[in-house]
Amino acid sequence: MNGTIDFLKQHESKTPSRYQENAEWRRENREWLKWSRDVALSLIDYMETNGINRNGLAERLGVTPQYVSKILSGKVNFSFKSIAEIENKLSIKLIRIMEPA
Repeated sequence: MNGTIDFLKQHESKTPSRYQENAEWRRENREWLKWSRDVALSLIDYMETNGINRNGLAERLGVTPQYVSKILSGKVNFSFKSIAEIENKLSIKLIRIMEPA
């Protein structure tokens, strides 16, 4: 048992965990995060259907591959304008407003 504890102490992070802060942030923002994840999943489906990767999606959207990665993380607080631009550039529908909850 001491070997395991020694191993864990040797590999212990020097920076404190932000797990609780991150969990609270996710809880406070869960409503828009759900929308953002849905957009990310729709874009992943679009990529698979059209046989493109992140770079291809970035080209179609006129953004950087880094921004596409951020979008696909499901943590972007989109404006309606951003959603409309993505929908127009890809000729797809990302959000349906009047669905039953």
